[in-house]
Amino acid sequence: MSTVYSLASVPQEVLEHIAFFTATDSFLGPPSGLAPLLATASRLHAALSFDSNPHLWARIFAAKFDLDSAIRRLGYHNTTPVALAHELRKRCQVLKRIRARTDARAPAADLSFGHRRILSEILWTAYLMMLEDDGKNERQLREYAHIDDWLKEYLLHPTGASLIRSSASAEKWPAPWDERTSLALWLFWFLLRPEEFMMDTQAFHEAVGVLKLVALGAHQYALGAPSWREFEPTYRLEDASPVTHYSHPLRMRPPAIAVPAILAYLSLVHKLSISWDAMSYMKPPSPSLPSANAGSRTGEEWDAEWERAVHATVSETWGDQQADGQAYTPGSLQGSWEGLFTYTEFTSYAALLSGASPSVLERSLVAQHPQLWKIREHHLYVDDYDDSSGMSVLDPVADAEAPVSASPKASTGTRIPRAGCALCAYIPSGTELHEGPDSLEVRELGQEPLVYESCLTTPYPYHTARSTNEESPALLSALLATEVLDEISTIEDFASADRYVVNKGLTNGGAVIQRGLIFWLYPTGEHGPTRTMEDGLVRKHGVLITATPGARVEDIKGVIHSALIADTIQHVHIPAPGE
Repeated sequence: MSTVYSLASVPQEVLEHIAFFTATDSFLGPPSGLAPLLATASRLHAALSFDSNPHLWARIFAAKFDLDSAIRRLGYHNTTPVALAHELRKRCQVLKRIRARTDARAPAADLSFGHRRILSEILWTAYLMMLEDDGKNERQLREYAHIDDWLKEYLLHPTGASLIRSSASAEKWPAPWDERTSLALWLFWFLLRPEEFMMDTQAFHEAVGVLKLVALGAHQYALGAPSWREFEPTYRLEDASPVTHYSHPLRMRPPAIAVPAILAYLSLVHKLSISWDAMSYMKPPSPSLPSANAGSRTGEEWDAEWERAVHATVSETWGDQQADGQAYTPGSLQGSWEGLFTYTEFTSYAALLSGASPSVLERSLVAQHPQLWKIREHHLYVDDYDDSSGMSVLDPVADAEAPVSASPKASTGTRIPRAGCALCAYIPSGTELHEGPDSLEVRELGQEPLVYESCLTTPYPYHTARSTNEESPALLSALLATEVLDEISTIEDFASADRYVVNKGLTNGGAVIQRGLIFWLYPTGEHGPTRTMEDGLVRKHGVLITATPGARVEDIKGVIHSALIADTIQHVHIPAPGE
């Protein structure tokens, strides 16, 4: 008598493994291989569908997209399997729309409400993917969706939906606060490969023409928000955009439009041996491109950009606690910088300031002079509110060298400096500056001196240490095979793990660990991070926890209480504040 086998008799765990490998057999694009499997039988659909098994779809998301930055910025409680599953669905829809290139052009010189809404969703999704990119996101955008071609049509084509070319043709300046143009230009810069434009003369001239309008139209397009002309800027700006990210409604401030245009413009014109519209007196080294560092770049590079976007607004769901990182990374400006001072003909610029049309700038020659800046950062740390002056704590406050950031390191009662002229870096007239080896003393007339501390950057390896999640399975297997790391279970509702952190980390009753940690965490009752079943299958359910000295105990506890994900081995790292 023959035995009849069917998928209906396959255990749920095995079905999930089959579905996962079917969905991820091809890395690029949506998990289209799952559709035929789900249509095979009603039991399979009930067991593996999007609504019934979000954990499966969350695993597929983690295999196809980068997750580390999202967890670091939003926390595990906001990146649940359900949230990851919905983000997978949204991203797949966006990637397919970009690939189809149905939205990149506008048939008329105006956009319908529906077209604007779709473009905003596409561009915000792609922009946030690049802010979280550790390698996977860019590949999906570039290799599957071909976003490079989409951006060229959107920004550079005469009927592109950015309306830049159509506005310039009508002698009008492109809208300075159009979030879609800003996001598109940032994506253009993120993904720019100048050599592709050098092989196509028409594409090169179209790109440089569009970028020149924004890059050199300083009277129209701001370098940042809030404006540098405000000593005490307004951080909770109302003109923010509603964005849904991992199923959570946010309000985010679009990034400044001029910055990517300037970077992309200089990168392109620098490739010419003789610039076609510029007078160059010396050629400095080529600018560093994001796309040139794609192999080593991580999402951590853009943490500050994320913080600036969310700090500048009020979240509908998270309030003022939506972002607890740094909107400026101390040390970012310190060092030697070589570049170009770029400006238009003076008569042309005078005409622009008087209201001339974009065609004046398009016809203008551009002069360039090399410049070398050596910048040292000094920061004034304050944590108090000076009622006598009526001035609140500022973050950042500009000084002679660089921005100054607020920090809890300060002693209570630190005085806030007075504001001078914006064109003089806000330094009051008569102020004396005395720089020492590790500080800057600022002496204002009639005031006690203020001491600004030198900026110290975090050394290697602390600034590159990060969570790898499931990215290095071979390394995680090798660490498991050593059998030398402590293995801590979640028994007593994580109480045992909490005690381990406090005791092993030598907290001595403090809020941070004095000694670094590395250990395995696994669910109680599973006898370790892995377990071999009677049928030979290996169940994986462990998390390698690492934490650097100085990491906060509460941060570590928050991670270990939410880090376990079924059917996987992963790694989570908790850095000290500021790393």
